[in-house]
Amino acid sequence: MTPSSISFEPISFDDLPGWRDDDHLAAWNAFLVSCGQVLKAGPKDAKPGSAGSPQELLDICARAMAIAKSKAPQTPEGARTFFEAHFQPHRVTGSDHPGLLTGYYEPVIKGSRTPDEVFKVPIYRRPPDLVNMVPESERGAKSAALTHKRKTSRGLEPYFTRTEIEEGGLSGLGLELMYLKDAVDAFFMQVQGSGRIELPNGEKVRITYDGKNGYPYTSIGRVLIDDGHLTADEMSLKTLKKWLKADKDRAKPVMRKNHSYVFFRELTGEEAKAPIGVNNIPLQPLRSLAVDTSYYSIGTPIYVDAPQLMHATPSGHFHRLMVAHDVGSAIKGSERGDIYFGSGDKAGRLAGITKHPGHLYALLPIDRSHAHRTVSGGP
Repeated sequence: MTPSSISFEPISFDDLPGWRDDDHLAAWNAFLVSCGQVLKAGPKDAKPGSAGSPQELLDICARAMAIAKSKAPQTPEGARTFFEAHFQPHRVTGSDHPGLLTGYYEPVIKGSRTPDEVFKVPIYRRPPDLVNMVPESERGAKSAALTHKRKTSRGLEPYFTRTEIEEGGLSGLGLELMYLKDAVDAFFMQVQGSGRIELPNGEKVRITYDGKNGYPYTSIGRVLIDDGHLTADEMSLKTLKKWLKADKDRAKPVMRKNHSYVFFRELTGEEAKAPIGVNNIPLQPLRSLAVDTSYYSIGTPIYVDAPQLMHATPSGHFHRLMVAHDVGSAIKGSERGDIYFGSGDKAGRLAGITKHPGHLYALLPIDRSHAHRTVSGGP
């Protein structure tokens, strides 16, 4: 998105639809779970056009961590008071793109550490010659160019495409991490960025994103719509999977139109307790949001209002405080968010039908809230 002018305009908490009805303690826990990683990452310079000051966010995270370490029990009222005392909400104005919310999840898939007649589709570790051209937290914001390249004796070159990898570009290097039954399942696990693999002995292990080949993400759902195979009204994750699995020979060239290919690593110990987003932040169902870091620092609280998104919660309403915990190659824009729904098939069904209009309101440190921030040109 290249808006002529984007503004973050201060408003009051009373202007946020449903603010008083939210579970502020759940929002506090989601904010707190990322504060350690935000502090570990350290101070960063504010980007032109972004919302708020990264340094001020660090200061607030330090205060939140101090409260948590005091072992005094937090309450819903105390959590709400904390947010209202340290932040002021801001609405996005001047955008030439409407707000859009989608969903993602952690698939649970049967797999094996070794290949056999059932499990033949490899999932690869990060290759040693893969070089990041941008920080991983920026891979969505800067995905129009190659975000990763291959180190060779001639210098840095574009990495193998999906087609080249699937045709043996990494064979014989010992990079196979797991083997799955189905190429479609492997493809969608790459799209989601994580997975929980159920091994033949019943053990379940988590694997997570560990780099990609650097190419921009191409939506094959959009490809099928443009080619007339499915309509926009028909399109969902379930419909797309069904179409692909119905004919593997026709599915392969379609999936290969997305040149982007993701590598994984296995999570162990404490890290394996939950799927993780960018900067190793444990993802929180319906509280973690993937955002465009051209506009929002990781760890920023963001209030989401999507009144037409009625399937995600028992109340049938979706307005809640979430936290910027992740990024994605398809997540671009000042009001573009991807909601993490959780792990397993139910979460997948809910995420797969999520494509709804909505608004994002950034909670920015209160000592900068007096400034009406306007940026010309956009990122």
